[in-house]
Amino acid sequence: MVGIKDVAKHAGVSVGTVSNVINRPDVVSEETRHRVQSVIDRLGYVRSESARQLRAGQSRIMALLVLDMGNPFFVDVARGAERAARDAGLRVMMCNSGQSPSEEAEYLALFAEQRVRGVLLTPADATGRNIEAFRRHDIPFVLVDRVAEGATECSVSVDDVLGGALAVRHLLDTGHRSIAYVSGPPGLNQVKDRREGALQALAEAGLPASALRELPTERLDVAAGRDAGARVLGLAERPTAVFCANDLLALGVLQAMYAAGVSVPEDIAIVGYDDIEFAAAAVVPLTSVRQPAVKMGAMAAELLLEETESDTDADDHDHRRVVLQPELVVRRSSLVPR
Repeated sequence: MVGIKDVAKHAGVSVGTVSNVINRPDVVSEETRHRVQSVIDRLGYVRSESARQLRAGQSRIMALLVLDMGNPFFVDVARGAERAARDAGLRVMMCNSGQSPSEEAEYLALFAEQRVRGVLLTPADATGRNIEAFRRHDIPFVLVDRVAEGATECSVSVDDVLGGALAVRHLLDTGHRSIAYVSGPPGLNQVKDRREGALQALAEAGLPASALRELPTERLDVAAGRDAGARVLGLAERPTAVFCANDLLALGVLQAMYAAGVSVPEDIAIVGYDDIEFAAAAVVPLTSVRQPAVKMGAMAAELLLEETESDTDADDHDHRRVVLQPELVVRRSSLVPR
C-alpha cells in the first residue's frame, strides 16, 4: 500500500505538508498543493480512515442495518438517513441482514470491530438477544421501523396498529366480510402490530376474529406473495379481499391472481402496506398504507447525531420514541364495492 510517507518522498515535502494538503489545503501554497496532489493521483494514495479515526477519537461512519435492501421501502429509509448524515459531514455504511438473526449478529459484531459512530437498526432477531449483546460495546444505536420497548435507546417508527386498522376498515367499508391477511414472518413486530390493527377494525364492525384468515410467509418478498396468492386461491372458502403486510407481498398476490385469471378487484380486492413506488405502477394500481420512509430514515439519523454529538454524558441523553402516522392511499385494487 502507498502511504503518506511515500507521497512526501516523491513530492519532496514533509509528511506534515502532505497532511495539510489533504486536511487543510488553505494553509499550503498553490504550487505545493498542486505538486503534492499530482503525486497522490499518480501513486493512487488513499488515506487510512481507521488511522484518522484513531487520531480524532470518533468515526465519521454511521451504520445502517435493515431487513431487506431489495425492498424499496428500506431503500427510501436509507435515502433519508444518508441525506441527514451527509449534511452532518458523515457517511453511511448500508448493510442487509436478509431477515436473518445470525447475519444481523455478524454485522453488529463488524460494527463494533470498526467502532462506527452509531447504528441505525431494523432488528431481525425477535428475541432481542443481538441487541443485548451489542449494548456491551457502548455504541449508540437507534431503532428504525420498530418502537423501543425500554428507555435505553431512541426509535423512529410508524403506528402499525393504526396502519392495519386503516387497511381493514377500508375493506369493510367497501363491503368485504371475509379477509385474508398475508402476514410475513410471525415473529416480526411490524407483522404482529398490523395484524392487531386489522383485528381491532373487525371488532369495531362487530365481526369475530375468525373473519381474518392469516397466511404467514417465511419472507416479505414478491415470491412469498405469489405463493401466498396460490394458497388463497386454494382455500375452500375463498376470501373476497387480501390485506398484505407489505407491498412486495401484495404484488406477488396480484401476480398469482392475474396468472389464475382472477380479476382484481372484481373477484378479489388487495391492499398492501408501505406504498412503495411500484404500488402505483402495478398493472392494477395497488391500494396501500403509506409509511413516510424517507422521513423515518432522516429522523433516525438526526436522533443518532444528537446522541453522538451531545456535550453531555451518553447516559444523560434524553432517548426519544418518535411514532409517525400512516396514511391510506386508495387505488383501483380495492375500489369495487361488494
